[in-house]
Amino acid sequence: MKNKKVYLLSIIALLSLSVLWGCPKKAEVTATPETPQETAPAPAVKEEPKAEPSPVVQEEPKERAAAATAGLQPVYFDFDRAFIRDDAKTAMKANADWLKANPGVKVRIEGNCDERGTKEYNQALGQRRAASAKKYLTDLGISAKRVSLISYGKEKLVCSESTEECWQKNRRDDLAAVTE
Repeated sequence: MKNKKVYLLSIIALLSLSVLWGCPKKAEVTATPETPQETAPAPAVKEEPKAEPSPVVQEEPKERAAAATAGLQPVYFDFDRAFIRDDAKTAMKANADWLKANPGVKVRIEGNCDERGTKEYNQALGQRRAASAKKYLTDLGISAKRVSLISYGKEKLVCSESTEECWQKNRRDDLAAVTE
């Protein structure tokens, strides 16, 4: 009888250990944008002599990005959730279509949260939201090399009132076009 109890407890311990072994690891959270990895070094290009600068005023990179971002829509999330809602799928489809029409533009997905929760929790939730949007775009045919991620957590609120309507505006992914 004693051997059966030891045997049963051993099996339970092994099963418990195998369940814990399969649990997901802690998500990596970054405060800097994820940059795509280059697979091969760019070939060396011989520099041409520089021509006279043209009298045309050059746009700043931020201005180019702001102009390009006009075609991208934000994506909103439910409280404490990181999956793409049904009503956000049309925005994601429009974003993918815009990116397909502008193949030279990369996009940075900026994950945001409302003010509730700790800084660390919201940072991780913003990262999961951005990753969810990236996966959705790649499923729609956008190259993962064109998409980078950053989580702002609760640092970039668009509304500061403590109401559900305001919190909903803060639970979002912003898509910013990045031109190089």
